[in-house]
Amino acid sequence: MLEFPFHIVPENNDEKFMLEALKEALKAFKEEEVPIGAVLVHENRIIARGHNQVEMLHDATAHAEMLCITAGAVCLENWRLTDTTLYSTLEPCAMCAGAAILSRVSRICWGAKDIRQGANGSWVDLFSVKHPIHEIAIEGGVLEEPSAWLMKEFFKLRREKVDGG
Repeated sequence: MLEFPFHIVPENNDEKFMLEALKEALKAFKEEEVPIGAVLVHENRIIARGHNQVEMLHDATAHAEMLCITAGAVCLENWRLTDTTLYSTLEPCAMCAGAAILSRVSRICWGAKDIRQGANGSWVDLFSVKHPIHEIAIEGGVLEEPSAWLMKEFFKLRREKVDGG
């Protein structure tokens, strides 16, 4: 079983919930999916969890955040996810950022930057333009080191497998 090379002791609620998102990312890792995990929190409790399932479902939209947003809407019986925080181990892509805006997520906390697809400034910043009806508070870099390590480890192992190592 994959183990982090460091011990994580959450110092606040953001780190506590991001640790739960990291547990979801580990599930994706074990399923040979890109290791991204997400949790949705409402009133200080997790109401939905998700991890990437793109390969398993053969669906480019089956990102951790998208699955989490859908499950959260089912839990609250409302597509409006006001007063929720979405925790994701990776900076949301444009699709996931758009879904968060459209579903009225109040806040997003993400872990590692995504220089290829990140929609909070690493590639493009969808949150820098004032939306006419909804704004999302953003906190990036929460437990960034373990989130980035997990991604790097995943792709290192994938390269080794391809190279026959």
